[in-house]
Amino acid sequence: MDKREYNGRRTIRIGTTIMIKRIHVNQHIIRRNFKQNENKPVLTVKTSKSNTYGNAVEILGESKVVYSPDKPLSCGAKVWIETTADVIIT
Repeated sequence: MDKREYNGRRTIRIGTTIMIKRIHVNQHIIRRNFKQNENKPVLTVKTSKSNTYGNAVEILGESKVVYSPDKPLSCGAKVWIETTADVIIT
């Protein structure tokens, strides 16, 4: 994980292009943000080693959108974006 400035914002770049990254929107945080008038990050980038949260994710390469209602992620997500490319999280 590489932390740096990108376009004037603090960012985290998750590299190692072999590693699969799954990006999804956390609906529970969206609801809680609305109810409690907060602005916590709702995007999650999951790898086999970590979960990283942000408000924007830039994918630096190919990706695909997956819908898997019969086999969701461990967090319950049924739709996510999957990539082996580097990603920048802001």
